Amino acid sequence: MRVCAPGLIPRKPTDQIKTDARDAEILARQLAAGALSFVRVPTVEEESLRDLVRAREDVRQDLTRARHRLSKFLLRRDLRYTNGGAWTQKHLHWIAQQTFDDVSAQTTCAEYLNAVRVLVARRILLEKTFDDVLSTTPYAETIYRLRAFRGIDTLTAFGLCAEIGDFARFAKPGQLSAYLGIVPSEHTTDTKRRLGSITKAGSGHARRLLVEAAWHYRRPPRVGETLERRQRGVDPRVVAIAWRCQHRLYDRHRTLRDERRKPAGVVNIACARELACFVWEAATIN
Repeated sequence: MRVCAPGLIPRKPTDQIKTDARDAEILARQLAAGALSFVRVPTVEEESLRDLVRAREDVRQDLTRARHRLSKFLLRRDLRYTNGGAWTQKHLHWIAQQTFDDVSAQTTCAEYLNAVRVLVARRILLEKTFDDVLSTTPYAETIYRLRAFRGIDTLTAFGLCAEIGDFARFAKPGQLSAYLGIVPSEHTTDTKRRLGSITKAGSGHARRLLVEAAWHYRRPPRVGETLERRQRGVDPRVVAIAWRCQHRLYDRHRTLRDERRKPAGVVNIACARELACFVWEAATIN
């Protein structure tokens, strides 16, 4: 059995009649013409891993919103923390020590602070689960390979594998970039060719992970202690691909930024598109 994408089945704009018989005839004709787009159905284990990754993403988003509520509540009362980084234990302790004249403000601050602490605890619990299931997941080998790249640690590798699935189902790296929606839209007619913003098709989560990882390549190539530890025991060919990726993306970033004067966001999207190609190469190597 093969499953096709319902939204990609070609239909005439004037076709306003839908019956089972007509649908079966349309499917048969489109199948014979090769016009159907088939989708890959994930296994039960892959779907469970995807749910875990998305649960952690939901907690991250909830935590960001909770922190914004608390920080804006303090700013409305002109309370600013200046003794270090935000959302550290010292910062949270400083917030807990604040006192207000009215009961309503005191209760609101305590409620917002408790919401932040609860979400931090939930995030820690979910991240510990990733370490527990890493060795048993069907993507274990691919995750270890992706961790050899700069800017891609366990959580990022988990997210990419859960959202993309089997990298080998893409015949070439350009198909993966198109699947993730980090290729430019295009309108070409006659001799005119115009490229627009990226298509943003596919998984927004996987696209965000790649874009965040691509920011690391604006610095000169190097292998620090943390990256060297992640690369231990990995296939030397994958390590070589990761090192080549550092040189390529750093040169790309410098060329677009310094020579062509492109905006930082445009430069990083271009690097993320090429990073996806290197990731595909490392994941599909035999």
